[in-house]
Amino acid sequence: MRIFTPAALCLSLVLIGAAPAIALAQTVDKASVDPASGAFTTPAQRLEKLFSELKREGNPDKARGIADQIRREWQDSGSASINLLIQWADKAIADEKNAAALDYLDEAIRLKPDYVEGWNRRATLHFKMRNYRKSMSDINQVLAIEPRHFGALAGMAAILAQSGRDEMAMKAWEKFLDIYPTERQAQKEMGDLAEKLTGQRT
Repeated sequence: MRIFTPAALCLSLVLIGAAPAIALAQTVDKASVDPASGAFTTPAQRLEKLFSELKREGNPDKARGIADQIRREWQDSGSASINLLIQWADKAIADEKNAAALDYLDEAIRLKPDYVEGWNRRATLHFKMRNYRKSMSDINQVLAIEPRHFGALAGMAAILAQSGRDEMAMKAWEKFLDIYPTERQAQKEMGDLAEKLTGQRT
């Protein structure tokens, strides 16, 4: 999602429109073995562990790797059919066929309303098409499913800043950085907003 400054636009597109590659085979509610411990883990357990690591990691490069693992967890719907719809949507977006991409994303959401990445991809596409109201509506759905979705929070901050609601945008960035503290562009965006708000109060 991007609207405002080129830097913020860049951040949203990177964070919200995560990499298109999606594994087609995993089942979301099927336990898998953690190679490190030999223990069975669910996707929810893996996400809890990854978010804990992301919050503690002080090295930005290592944190980026953890964030990428989180995105991969979000991207796999557990359904080959839905994963294929997302791949088709990605291809349509790359080919500038936005109407077709929306159709694919609408169908993915219809088939699995709790699939966070379906809502997130559609929020990103609406943002790209400058349909900011629809984008914000989808962002709210993303955050209802996964309140720690840092990509959606970046998109929300972008839209709020673009519409002049700087204090609310600051709060969105604060939530983002509470989840993902080492993201440098997010730190810059929050710092710029803090300076702007300080200047307005003096």
